[in-house]
Amino acid sequence: MTDRRPNQRAIDLFDRYTHGEMDRRKFLEKLTLLAGSSAAALALLPALENNYANAELLPEGDPRIKTEALTLSDYKVYIASPSSGGKLPTVLVIHENRGLNPHIKDVTRRIAAEGFLAAGVDFLSPAGGTPADEDKARDMIGALDKAATEAGARAVIADLRKREDGNGKVGAIGFCWGGGLVNRLAVTDPTLDAAVAYYGMQADAADVSKIKAPLLLQYAGLDERINAGIAAYEAALKAEGKAYELYMYDGVNHAFNNDTNAARYDKEAADLAWRRSVDFLHKTLG
Repeated sequence: MTDRRPNQRAIDLFDRYTHGEMDRRKFLEKLTLLAGSSAAALALLPALENNYANAELLPEGDPRIKTEALTLSDYKVYIASPSSGGKLPTVLVIHENRGLNPHIKDVTRRIAAEGFLAAGVDFLSPAGGTPADEDKARDMIGALDKAATEAGARAVIADLRKREDGNGKVGAIGFCWGGGLVNRLAVTDPTLDAAVAYYGMQADAADVSKIKAPLLLQYAGLDERINAGIAAYEAALKAEGKAYELYMYDGVNHAFNNDTNAARYDKEAADLAWRRSVDFLHKTLG
């Protein structure tokens, strides 16, 4: 019987594809060569691609939380908070390069269930919002104006800080593309109270002196593309005396937190990183 589990070469190829190094046609051509046949390549795809049927670990309508959709500073925002109410620390949730999809909405609900006012922002709002087609979403992310996106994030943070159900403190947590944005926001928004970046591109070492927020940086051991920038970033953080925690999860892939992706999800690493994230956010935001 043929083993349909993706090997590391297939996972690495998929990572290159999802981060814009090739279009879908070229990806499938390379996957076919790697797998040995088009049939074998197609058999690998379900494990490599996200399956949003698995996205609801905390379903919409769970009695522990309440949700609403609104617009802040021209961005669509998915808000989740505990049903118990009260003035809560606020967490901005920043999606991967596929937009505000069902998985990130589920992550937003999970953060709310941990005792936070959680806000999942659709950073594709200026382009019409996150589409169902993930390849289109990736291309749209790639076309965003970097400075305008960061300015939009800062505006949303300012809006969230004013909410009557918040305690006045706002942190950010981001994944992949969102992790990179969190690192940049730590540089450009001195009001940010905490920053958690999962396998995100690092900020420029020359800009580290501007960082005010404490950082929690979480990396995947097999993620050579992102990990190449760690040494310079950490050296600058140490030199500037910045408050940070950095964890490397050995033997796991980029996107190890994404439980809708069978090839890259690692439950042990995801659970440990999640607990560290929640503890860090409670410690820094109250």
